[in-house]
Amino acid sequence: MRQTVRRWRRPTLLADMGTLELLSPAGDAEQLKMSVLYGADAVYLAGTDFGMRSFAGNFSPEALPKAVTFAHDHGVKVHVTVNTMPRNDEVARLPEYLERLDDAGVDALILADLGAFTLAGRYAPHCQRHISTQQSVANYECAQAWYDLGASRVVLAREVSLPEIRTIREKTSRELELETFGHGAMCVSYSGRCLLSNYMTGRDSNRGACAQPCRYKYALMEEKRPGEYFPIFEDEKGSYILNSRDMCMIDHLGELMDAGVDCIKLEGRAKSGYYAAIVTGAYRHCIDAVSAGLPLDARWRDEVEHVSHRVYSTGFYFGYPGQYTQDSRYIRQWQIAAIVEECDPSGLARCSLRNKFRLGDTLEAVGPDMPPFEFTVESMTDGDGAPLEEPRTPQSVFFLQLPKQVPPCSILRRSVELSGK
Repeated sequence: MRQTVRRWRRPTLLADMGTLELLSPAGDAEQLKMSVLYGADAVYLAGTDFGMRSFAGNFSPEALPKAVTFAHDHGVKVHVTVNTMPRNDEVARLPEYLERLDDAGVDALILADLGAFTLAGRYAPHCQRHISTQQSVANYECAQAWYDLGASRVVLAREVSLPEIRTIREKTSRELELETFGHGAMCVSYSGRCLLSNYMTGRDSNRGACAQPCRYKYALMEEKRPGEYFPIFEDEKGSYILNSRDMCMIDHLGELMDAGVDCIKLEGRAKSGYYAAIVTGAYRHCIDAVSAGLPLDARWRDEVEHVSHRVYSTGFYFGYPGQYTQDSRYIRQWQIAAIVEECDPSGLARCSLRNKFRLGDTLEAVGPDMPPFEFTVESMTDGDGAPLEEPRTPQSVFFLQLPKQVPPCSILRRSVELSGK
């Protein structure tokens, strides 16, 4: 007999309440913890099946209920992706999987397949049903049709503009929530529907295994001159005609609210816990500022520049963004040095090492609800209390004197140029 847990509910944050719900990635346990502690209203994650990010850590059947409990204990909702298009042999396993998600207390399911959507209504009746961006919802008739079928939210296609979103909002039931992507990687194909990866590597991009061939460097080879490569563009390294910029809408949160968006989604389940923490923290503080009618604090606005990213754009919100053909490199100018596990009132911090640094280095500290500040490393000891000049073993524990007390899970980072050439 199924034993359904007592369900937890958190009030929905809608745009007509003067704010946006902030939905952050939780590709693994570390990302989950960082997204929750750094200010997410909700997180999205996947189990080991039926999710569009098979290379993220994801959550086993045993780990997923614990993840839900952790998020709920911090007042954060959990959305689970069930957004692949299952085949016959897979769809037979869906009812049992959906029941497990329902029993675990999951708040919403992100669905793309109509059959999976129908089964979710039957086998996960306590979960809201959200329509994935894989469905390419780009007009008000499609959005309303999904609502009429029982969806409580649609994740709009990334190709829609702000004027189109306003029209969708005006012509659909107000109870239907609108979610849009606001930050992270974009795809060269329409709403992520691409067959390049399937053709070139045999990895199905529509089943969570994209090899990202649009990021490759391409050159032209003439049939009778094998081995001689000619640049398609003037760049001697090849062409980047398939390359897309990253999206960043942190400067336009008020316009998203005004257009009727209920939830802004941060892409990045396959990225690091550091990325989840920094981007979530930045958008949390900027959303709160805009909701209160305050200007953006430059310190928080600048945080999105402290993660690995490609050249930013505003996607299709203000029209066609144009192709970026100079290169496909990431901008990497900061590196995480350590995570603070705990810190006493004097600023003595117990830390876990991520990348090497040494006495005399200049670091920055940033934490949950704590603006970044710079300091010089003046005193460190190892786990036994012996003086330490340079911690070297990843994950090793050491003690570092900080200028002031910081919260657990604060991040220590240093400026370093790691961008590709």
